[in-house]
Amino acid sequence: MNIWDGVITQRDKEVYATAGYGKPIGLTNLGKRPAILVIDVTTSFIGDKPEPILESIKHYPNSCGEAGWQATHKIKDLLQVAREKRLPIMYSLSEAPERSNKETAWSFKKTRFSPAEGNTIPDIIKPQPEDIIIRKRKPSVFFGTPLMSLLNFNDVDTVVVTGCTTSGCVRASVIDAFSYAFKVVIVEECVFDRGEISHKVNMFDMHQKYADVAPLGDVLEYLSGLPARNP
Repeated sequence: MNIWDGVITQRDKEVYATAGYGKPIGLTNLGKRPAILVIDVTTSFIGDKPEPILESIKHYPNSCGEAGWQATHKIKDLLQVAREKRLPIMYSLSEAPERSNKETAWSFKKTRFSPAEGNTIPDIIKPQPEDIIIRKRKPSVFFGTPLMSLLNFNDVDTVVVTGCTTSGCVRASVIDAFSYAFKVVIVEECVFDRGEISHKVNMFDMHQKYADVAPLGDVLEYLSGLPARNP
């Protein structure tokens, strides 16, 4: 079962398959030097405690509610294995509000929001001293940031993507990673969105064109089979 089953029509599945889309990279064909991206997993996007989304957004309007917390616990499991292998782990956050202005601040259409409240990474996936935190002003973690230089410095060939939102910052970052010729894998249980249909449709579309959507268990098996990187 794929996460998008029940949402994508059989007709659309047949169109993509006949046209040749959706052929997986396959975990055995991923690179040997992956990095983990944890995109925008902050209190503002999951709330300060697990609760239904309609309750959570009363306090944090951008919260994805319980889906965010479920994914965050899975990200914790992924990071544990990644750290055992000493893989590069890179988190993204919104740019510090004091460094933003009306020309560069976050915006969606004509609605603006401040990233200030809740712009902190929850303790259950707290960055370690060796991890990297990237501040960004736009959806893609690549846009206007030093991420490419950091990936090149670490000789990365594969990007393992987690975080939120699937239809927004995750998708923008996945497309940029693909455009820069990285192999890209999206960990199915480790990404989330406030919209259930948006989440599923975007997972389907990215899997067809830009990345492999793979279950956490398969990704953990892939990471576990890699040699530990030199400190």
